[in-house]
Amino acid sequence: MRGVNKVILVGNLGRDPEMKYFESGVPKASFSLATSDSYTSKSGERVDTTEWHNIVMWRGLAEVAEKYLKKGDSIYVEGKIKNRSWDDADGNKKYITEIEVSNMVMLNRRSAESGASSGSYVQPATAPTANTPAATTAAAATVSANTPTEVPPKPQFIETSPTETVQDIEDDLPF
Repeated sequence: MRGVNKVILVGNLGRDPEMKYFESGVPKASFSLATSDSYTSKSGERVDTTEWHNIVMWRGLAEVAEKYLKKGDSIYVEGKIKNRSWDDADGNKKYITEIEVSNMVMLNRRSAESGASSGSYVQPATAPTANTPAATTAAAATVSANTPTEVPPKPQFIETSPTETVQDIEDDLPF
């Protein structure tokens, strides 16, 4: 039976995206994302907690992140958990858990002069070629790191006009 590896996070950037370009020209954006939660302790006191996540975006999503995202911005991301390890300069084994993003929605409202607005960015599965139709749907697809020699596809932009932000929504859920 196949498993499911899907992550959905809503949080704030802990730092500006850090860009890295590989020899093949494929861009990679990395940054930290803070998610917050709260609960009531046994003594009735409200306790706020923050979790930090290592976020990675490839190709078109990386370029969008570089252009529009800044420290403190609120975003919604979908992706999958990736674990990797390496040996540092001293020969010590290092481990990291990252979220590889396949879909992003910018939740901050920006002014018209900045050129950005709230919207959803998705990474097409493959670059359009002469043998395949252009990617015109807004279906989210996993960014493939196995094909670094492909021409990076352009992200698709879906204009949205939310009337309220996630923080403005009140619900009657018991948790």
